[in-house]
Amino acid sequence: MKQTVLSGIRSTGNLHLGNYFGAIRNFVRMQHEYNCYFFVADLHSLTTHPHPDNLHGNVRKVISEYLACGIDPDVATLYVQSDVPEISELYLLMNMNAYVGELERTTTFKDKIRKQPENVNAGLLTYPVLMATDIIIHKANKVPVGKDQEQNLEMARKFARRFNRIYEVDYFPEPEAFSFTGELIKIPGLDGSGKMGKSEGNAINLVDDPKIIRKKVMRAVTDAGPTELNQAPTEPIQNLFSLMEVVSETDTLNFFKEKYAACEIRYGDLKNQLAEDIIKFTTPIRDRILTIHDDDAYLKKVTKQGAEKARESASRTLREVREIIGFRSF
Repeated sequence: MKQTVLSGIRSTGNLHLGNYFGAIRNFVRMQHEYNCYFFVADLHSLTTHPHPDNLHGNVRKVISEYLACGIDPDVATLYVQSDVPEISELYLLMNMNAYVGELERTTTFKDKIRKQPENVNAGLLTYPVLMATDIIIHKANKVPVGKDQEQNLEMARKFARRFNRIYEVDYFPEPEAFSFTGELIKIPGLDGSGKMGKSEGNAINLVDDPKIIRKKVMRAVTDAGPTELNQAPTEPIQNLFSLMEVVSETDTLNFFKEKYAACEIRYGDLKNQLAEDIIKFTTPIRDRILTIHDDDAYLKKVTKQGAEKARESASRTLREVREIIGFRSF
């Protein structure tokens, strides 16, 4: 029996090169080896109070991008979180076993209230509970998570254990962090440090057109240039080389590394080449995204099919949880 893997992404922006190389290309490979659930977390995005038009538009974008990158809705289950009402009910039930103190201590809650002190809502506090619900409603065994989400995954494990202990059952499995069999690549941002991300504003989006990509790359942080032969690259320059490693030919990368080592590097030439290589890589994906994004019939079919498949699993779990808790019909 295939193990169940679950992964979601918030509907608050476009997918970028970091998403693609960090996870999505591995999702495409593993959807044939595992029972995979991929979802767009539009309920999570409500903590930032998005405008109704933006909410729907962002969901449409993310679904289109998932499909364009190779997620097969006939193989994996691809769905929109809010299309599965069982998630909201299980979220309510799980909140009854979550305690304010432990939620207030989570790193993500502390970070969020620091970033949006004018909007410290209950959804931010119980974010780990909803995240746990997303996982356990399909009784997922494995969850691909980044370093910043490890604590939330541990919370999901805690809530699963707590439910089993309170009701003296062995019902929910404890989800584990998923380790891809392929090499994990951390894609750096264009700001000279850290990783590529939407909130950091340092990303190349998969849907960016060539003009935008060139503009972003030309603004990438560099340094004053090497001053000694065979000098080790500084972090901003190593970041540009790391981007080249995933989008450029090996000979191209080696050429610019040799120029750097010889103190002959011209950063303008490096950035121009990197921009063109990124454009060459992303253009086929971008074309597919735009085609899918405008295909109302296809998107309706995919999301309807995904909701049906997800609800089949979710409704079974919710029905059994209600029975365990003691909710029974007369």
